[in-house]
This record gives sequence, C-alpha cells and structure tokens, in this order.
Amino acid sequence: MNNKVIDIEGIIISTRNYGDTSKILDILTKEYGVIGVIAKGCKSLKSNLRSITDKLTYATFTIYYKKDKLSILSEASVINNFSNIKKDIEKISYASFLMDLTKQVYKQCDDNNLYDLLISSLIKINDNFNPLIITNIIELKYLEYLGVMPNITGCSICGSKSVVTLSSDKGGYLCSKCHTNEPIVSDKAIKLVRMYTLVDIDKIEKLDIKKDVVYEVNNFINDYYDRYTGLYLKSKSFLKNIINIKN
Repeated sequence: MNNKVIDIEGIIISTRNYGDTSKILDILTKEYGVIGVIAKGCKSLKSNLRSITDKLTYATFTIYYKKDKLSILSEASVINNFSNIKKDIEKISYASFLMDLTKQVYKQCDDNNLYDLLISSLIKINDNFNPLIITNIIELKYLEYLGVMPNITGCSICGSKSVVTLSSDKGGYLCSKCHTNEPIVSDKAIKLVRMYTLVDIDKIEKLDIKKDVVYEVNNFINDYYDRYTGLYLKSKSFLKNIINIKN
C-alpha cells in the first residue's frame, strides 16, 4: 500500500498551515489511524480543495498515500457536512474537544473502534442530542482504551454491590461502609455512569435525563480525567467555561 492512490473514509481532526497557500491535514481513518496529508494550494480562492479541507470534514478522501510520510490530497466526497454543528458555537466546542481527545487516545491505543465512536458521537450531536451527555458517554468509553477505567461493578474498596456514591479519588463506586467524607450523588447518577459505558451510541433514540443528574456525572468524569489520564486539552478548558456559564 506504499505510494498508491487510494479512496479512504475519514474525518479531518486538525489542520495547520503549510506555506502561504497550503495546509497539512490530520485525517483520522479507521484503517490507518491518523494520516498526515498535504492539501496543496487549498487556501487559494480558486482551489477545488478549499471547501473540503477544514476541520470536521467527514468524507471519502482520494489521496496519494505514502506510508509514514505526508500523503497528498487529490479530492474528497463529503459524507456528512455536520451543518448543525458548524452553525452552533456550543456544538462546535464539543466536537472540537471530542476530536482532540480522540487524537490523544489514539496515541496510546490505536484501536479502530475509536473511529466508530467518534463518528457516532458527532452524528448524534449534529442530530441535536444533548452534546454534554454524548461527550460524557465517549469520555467514559475512552477510559477503557486508556487503561484507567473506574470500578463500576461494585465498591472500589471492598467490592460490595450496595453502593451509595461516586468517588474519583477512590476510583469509582463507594459503599456506605467505605464512604468517608465524599459527597453523596443521586442513585440515578450512579446508575448512569454504568449505563454510559454499556450503551450503543448508534441506538440512542432519546435522552431524557434531569439536568442536575447530568452535571453530577459530568463532574465525576472531569475529576476522574484530571486524576488519572494526564490529558490536559485546551479545548476541554474552553468547554468547561461554556458549561459553567450555562450552569
């Protein structure tokens, strides 16, 4: 597959300028992970590549593939332009974070399921499902690929199935006997954390969850990521500000 023209499905997860008129694209694909691709002259007003070389472009890309080197973009056929995301700053912020997060997780685990999870989440956000819930689902699922999944089968200290709260400090569920001064969360939040890890995003048809419960789960996930993943993304900081303003 060295130095060959191929058609490959993917999504542009980041871009950077290359000279005055070109860009280097990081395209996430299912088959090859993240591919570095140069789009020559795409910033020119007359370029046929201009409209298909922005971040969040989900398409079938025709590229001159060079393994372990920069490939060259020839053309692309858009699969989904995510128009609802692109016209909403909040949705854009969630999408940007999910792409940044996926790129970082891929560096530690190049499992092609990550591609499917990202695309499924972006489609749901574009279809106007609650972006915070969709993002939290992805964040929890990614912890498995990062090797730091919380204990959500029983108390993280003694294994008891009778749990009363979530603790990022203690690594997951806590029972009443092992609970010390950790804040108590609702039963629904406890159940949601486990449900998030098991749910098939593609099959979600409705999300009817009370706002306070959503934020309980989100707070646990944020703190857990800070403690155990070592991932500090600018897009996450921006997203936290948006959530704080809304809350």
